[in-house]
Amino acid sequence: MNRIILSFLFLAMVACENNSNGKTASSADHTFDWHSSTIYFLLTDRFHNAESTNDFIHPQDSPPDNYRGFMGGDIKGITEKIKSGYFSDLGVDAIWFTPVVEQISGSVDEGTGTSYGYHGYWTRDWTDIDPRFGTKEDLSEMVKVAHAHNLRVIIDVVANHTGPVTEEDGAWPDSWIKTGPTCVYQDYETTTNCTLVENLPDIKTESNEEVSLPKFLVEKWQKEGRYEKETQELETWFAETGYRRTAVNYILKWLVDFIVEYGVDGFRVDTVKHTEAYVWKNLYQAAVRAWEKYKNDNPKAIIDKDTPFYMVGEVYNYYISGGRGFDYGDTIVDFYDAGFDALINFDFKTDANNDYESIFSKYDSLLAGPLLGKSVLNYISSHDDSSPFDRERSKAMESGTKLLLTQGGSQIYYGDESARNLSVDANGDASLRSFMNWEAIETGITSNTTKTGKILNHWRKLGKFRQNHPSIGAGRHQMITASPYVFKRTYSSRDFSDAVVIGLDFPPGTKTIPTSSVFSNGTKVRDAYSGQEALVDNGKVILNSTESIVLLEKI
Repeated sequence: MNRIILSFLFLAMVACENNSNGKTASSADHTFDWHSSTIYFLLTDRFHNAESTNDFIHPQDSPPDNYRGFMGGDIKGITEKIKSGYFSDLGVDAIWFTPVVEQISGSVDEGTGTSYGYHGYWTRDWTDIDPRFGTKEDLSEMVKVAHAHNLRVIIDVVANHTGPVTEEDGAWPDSWIKTGPTCVYQDYETTTNCTLVENLPDIKTESNEEVSLPKFLVEKWQKEGRYEKETQELETWFAETGYRRTAVNYILKWLVDFIVEYGVDGFRVDTVKHTEAYVWKNLYQAAVRAWEKYKNDNPKAIIDKDTPFYMVGEVYNYYISGGRGFDYGDTIVDFYDAGFDALINFDFKTDANNDYESIFSKYDSLLAGPLLGKSVLNYISSHDDSSPFDRERSKAMESGTKLLLTQGGSQIYYGDESARNLSVDANGDASLRSFMNWEAIETGITSNTTKTGKILNHWRKLGKFRQNHPSIGAGRHQMITASPYVFKRTYSSRDFSDAVVIGLDFPPGTKTIPTSSVFSNGTKVRDAYSGQEALVDNGKVILNSTESIVLLEKI
């Protein structure tokens, strides 16, 4: 499905029961659409430790503050969980993990405690993999295994800043970076031409000045025996793209290399609003060229030749309510025009406090209106948002229902599905970054009677249903009855259509679900939540279950 078709989707959405020419969706037959995808976001260092030999021992004279050092999670850990079927059982379409490029070696006192580059956003060398996360071979294997399990891979990319300066890590050349002023976010200038925090050197993305490679990087490459290879690739890159040898254009080359070398399927772009939009347009255009070439050269290494490259941006405090534009106060920028398919939606964690119909009708009107052809990525918790929807994890079931049934893409932050603790004893963002609660998960998988098991099972049922039906994330919404609350979602592309009927907040026992606007009399349907099957009779389906949710699909 190319980008033209994606833009077309909302224009032709109808119920699939009346579409006799195209194929319809079932649990074994569905199309993929980035706009309805479920993306699992994890901190590489906090997810799963499968290789203890690369565990980092922090210096005794500079121990990290709580949860601010390396804890052992690695690339092999992600691969191991892919092989186990963990993501597939959850209905995940793509995995997004924090950057694994080489980080600064030393520590930084951020005012909230001594910190190391465990999170991946403090780059020292964009062309190398940090040994504390693994190797290039580990990453290559992980992407191959993911694709074999029908999982796409999204790389987290940073072009706005380097890592902090430490005793072990010197500064980049002045031609590459600026060290002030610190951003105060009053307008466009004080949001882009500045550093996020003190001692986080900002790449001169606004500069058109051509620069040479940093001396430290040249010496590093020479020592590693790859200087000639890296410089020749740069010569080719600048010749083919026509880009000037500016600081940021070197970095764009190194980011696109993840497509060239590994065949990753998408980028999650960090700190988008702090960088000029034309930088991201250049990145997207180069990424698409690389993606098309990779697909042609490696047809057996990809999942689907028709799936476009995906780029989602973190424009901090972008709200779907605002439509396409982000308002700096004195300037409005449409980052969708810079190549982004979706932006992370900071509205959803607040919208999740509303009733179902208020949420669904809002997202239907916006995604079929101002955002037609584009999408958002919704979340209930994240790695740097101190005000998630349910920090205490008291509404873990409701969180899953609302996140996975709302239109747009869904971002599962690792442990949302298992009620991982978001309030550990740590300062700042680190309190959101506890290690994955695998012990509780494994116990819950073998015994559905535990709290974790019940929560995980709920998320799995919803996740698989969402994955099997693009109508949920990319379709049109319409309420059928307010009480009981029943609605339909319908979706149609040129050769594929899908429709489902969903009921929420039913009492235990007999349930009557009106379906005449979607499924005709005599149609055999299945409730994907309880597993029951039934026939549509007199425009309705009658079920008897202890569950409060009904997820009806045509068999």
